[in-house]
Amino acid sequence: MEYIYSSEPKWYVLHTFSGYENVAKENLETVVKKFHLENRIFDIVIPEENVIEEKNGKKKLVTRKSMPCYLLVKMIYGDDLWHNIINTRGITSFVGPNGRPQALNDEEVMRMRLEKIKVETDLAVGDRVEIIDGPLDKMVGQVVAVNPEAGIVTVTVEMFGRENNVELTFEQVHKVQQ
Repeated sequence: MEYIYSSEPKWYVLHTFSGYENVAKENLETVVKKFHLENRIFDIVIPEENVIEEKNGKKKLVTRKSMPCYLLVKMIYGDDLWHNIINTRGITSFVGPNGRPQALNDEEVMRMRLEKIKVETDLAVGDRVEIIDGPLDKMVGQVVAVNPEAGIVTVTVEMFGRENNVELTFEQVHKVQQ
């Protein structure tokens, strides 16, 4: 039997049973360890987003699945992996034509923020910034930490009557001139 391999890691979408995203992820991580696939399967992600939810008049920042019933997997695909993945408890199929894997294109990967983009920044602790993306859009806060390697800045914002620290990517904030 001839196997088809991709030469470099790409992102693929897996379909899971409803409500089984966490179980499917844990089971796939077990399969990776059991069959020593660490050099082929690099990352398994449950797509999530932060949203502000209002309940009983109180607002709360919660993490919610942005694509229920799906997992995203970064791997070097080969037909030899197909059975290992499909036979993992909680996973029903690959997303693609006839259940065959189809990698996400670069635009889809960037839109879903699956890959970190190296961004230069002049942000420093104490700078005032405006949040320009996400559920906290248009809020203003103060930088309390900068992590250039991860492309993350920690910002203190006043939310729900108290100060809260939130982690954001460099692309989600804009420095406010003081």
